Amino acid sequence: MDEYNHFVDWDKMDVTAQSQDTKDLTSAELQELKPLARKGYWAKNHSLRAKMYHKLISSIPCRTVTPDANVYRDISVTIVGKRNSLTLPLPEFVDNNLIPTYCLNSEGIGAVRKIIFCIANQFPDISYCPALPSFVALLLHYTKDEAECFEQVCRILACNDPSKRLIDQTYIAFESSCMTFGDLVNKYCKAAHKLIVAMSEDVLEVYSDWQRWLFGELPMVYIARIFDVFLVEGYKVLFRVALALLKFFRKGRAAQPVESQSIQQEIRAFVRDIAKSVPPEKLLEKAFAIRLFSRKEIQLLQMANEKVLKEKGITVKQKSLCFILLRSWKSLLSQGQIFQGLQPLECHMGWSSDPFIWDSQPEALMFPVCYFSSLLILCALHFRFYSHSDGHEPTLLLIKTTAKEVCGAYLSTDWSKRNHQKQLSFFGTGECFVFRLQPEVERYEWVIIKNPTLAAADSEPENHSSPATSTHLSRSALPDRSDQLSPFLSARHFNLPSTTASMFMAGSHECIIIGGGDGQALYLDADLNYGRTSHCDTFNNQPLCSESFQISVLEVWGFGD
Repeated sequence: MDEYNHFVDWDKMDVTAQSQDTKDLTSAELQELKPLARKGYWAKNHSLRAKMYHKLISSIPCRTVTPDANVYRDISVTIVGKRNSLTLPLPEFVDNNLIPTYCLNSEGIGAVRKIIFCIANQFPDISYCPALPSFVALLLHYTKDEAECFEQVCRILACNDPSKRLIDQTYIAFESSCMTFGDLVNKYCKAAHKLIVAMSEDVLEVYSDWQRWLFGELPMVYIARIFDVFLVEGYKVLFRVALALLKFFRKGRAAQPVESQSIQQEIRAFVRDIAKSVPPEKLLEKAFAIRLFSRKEIQLLQMANEKVLKEKGITVKQKSLCFILLRSWKSLLSQGQIFQGLQPLECHMGWSSDPFIWDSQPEALMFPVCYFSSLLILCALHFRFYSHSDGHEPTLLLIKTTAKEVCGAYLSTDWSKRNHQKQLSFFGTGECFVFRLQPEVERYEWVIIKNPTLAAADSEPENHSSPATSTHLSRSALPDRSDQLSPFLSARHFNLPSTTASMFMAGSHECIIIGGGDGQALYLDADLNYGRTSHCDTFNNQPLCSESFQISVLEVWGFGD
């Protein structure tokens, strides 16, 4: 073990089970290694595991030009020089993920930052790779120096075998893997899914955490055992283990009283402390007992999820709007009137601690711009509101009533789409939601976000008559895409064909309606002077303010560069 002790704090490593009775496997075929990897054969000896990692990673088919150890020795001098490795900035594509220390000493932690810094220099095409710090930190335990670790990670990143998926390197790949995991949970962990739906306001956010469980929360001995099998069997193993974690969490959670802590934090804590309840052997046994889809079927599912994301234009992760609004507080006060009535603490509560906008919106939300204000522009739907709002998406509709109540809606779709139908018709997507800011903060998302099974409702287009107008409201005929979509992580982005649960936004020269089905979340008249609010099926909301109200100020905000 002496040749691998440079970066490892051996006081933290579990070396009690180290066995000397191990045979040389460097000449073994891949099929021979599969059962041995699952049984943890090379977990018995640190040097053997290091040799197996080198053998397996060296066999990965790569691009013709893949950075190697010699490249690292050169660039580490030119781009790092004498800088302190512990102060090197991490690239944006790791998404602010902390480096797992595992059993590394301080020199090892600095080496991880240095290696990642050099990888970013050699792989400019990587745009999103939150798992990379874990890969580098783990492999550094089993390589002789930084250069060898760099070369091994580069081979994993440069794999050019289309049938072998190893690590997500773009946001669309990451997001589609989260969607695929949502599909698998729905099929193989129904009890865990029901628990998460019952306890979480955002099921989607919980499932987006699945890679963090593996590459952020799991202790060293667990992720090393998983990595043993991963290098032999590929990406599918990660899905298996994440599903097994949820099954064990659900089993343990069933016997505990309901707590106020978020289910997302509870799962993270369970995974972090898994050694208290589930040994590595039992976790892997449960993972391989799941009769999962074949690798090809999972690959096709993931490709389908990527396809629908691309169709919607969801390719990069953007900064959260709550951050942008808080950062731009002075700008909001100077440009708009509604926010002047809110105290900074109230706005912080509305946009940050209970965020209305998800951290991963597909649109390029950059800087808030006030497109329309009723205090500055004549209030008339035909002449002013639409002319200032058309051509922009998403937009934020804010209303302040004469009773000083504040409410509104986040609207995903360009208002100009109202012109695509001859009659008053609903359009928009499941990203829409309505909210109240005063007198208290409340948000109401699309009802299918919390109850995805409603997406399977009658898919035939129907005409819906609004009690506020004699005009018939119709859903545009949409293709049935339910066979292509994750019911959880893609639900927001698409017009899933259901009935009153998908009536998002409608507009004409006579009125604006947000939310429909057994009432409307918001109804505004043609002069933008009076409005009504009530419960509606789409958002399952309570009235957002006084049920009949007079508008004091109405504003439309968008988000430009």
